[in-house]
Amino acid sequence: MISVSLRAADIQRGEPLAFSFDGVVVPAYAGESVAAALLAAGIRILRASPRNAQPRGAFCWMGLCQECTVVVDHVRRPACRVIVREGMQVMSGTIA
Repeated sequence: MISVSLRAADIQRGEPLAFSFDGVVVPAYAGESVAAALLAAGIRILRASPRNAQPRGAFCWMGLCQECTVVVDHVRRPACRVIVREGMQVMSGTIA
């Protein structure tokens, strides 16, 4: 039988860094996705639905559903598939 520890002290995180989301500085760690970093920072709404303006956020965490679409350095991408980089600029993916 394999034993797995889920204690926070056992988790190795990358180097601390920061990026911006809609102009707000967000702390993150190297190696995590934009979606994970935003969720850890308490940001759950990543865009509004173009049809009825309902809030949208990470759903499938695999990049298939497109619910977490944001604009990363001027390119529309699923936030769950983009790894954070120091100084990157992320904007909510709401389509005007």
